[in-house]
Amino acid sequence: MNIQIFGTKKSFDTKKAQRYFKERRIKFQFIDLKEKEMSKGELQSVLRAVGGIDAAIDPKAKDQDAVALITYLADSQKFDKLLENQQVLREPIVRNGKQATVGYEPDIWKSWE
Repeated sequence: MNIQIFGTKKSFDTKKAQRYFKERRIKFQFIDLKEKEMSKGELQSVLRAVGGIDAAIDPKAKDQDAVALITYLADSQKFDKLLENQQVLREPIVRNGKQATVGYEPDIWKSWE
């Protein structure tokens, strides 16, 4: 298992995800989205795994203007705008190879063990 947790240090759900893997002694790599954003390929992989852009966007994100803009753009433009505005992604994003989840999803992570 090669777990990556993308999130921010202030996100409560990101902290819960880290605790989940620590308690099970599963090594993971934490990537702070404020310091280093996801690459184009990483974001595409996550979106494929979770079912698209709409599933990955946090409707309660602080930057409501960006959420509204991405929601109403044409599908062909959504990805590039999301790549520029990763602060509107639901946290945490947990990757295990080609598998990924957005949000706190311990039931899915159990199936990875």
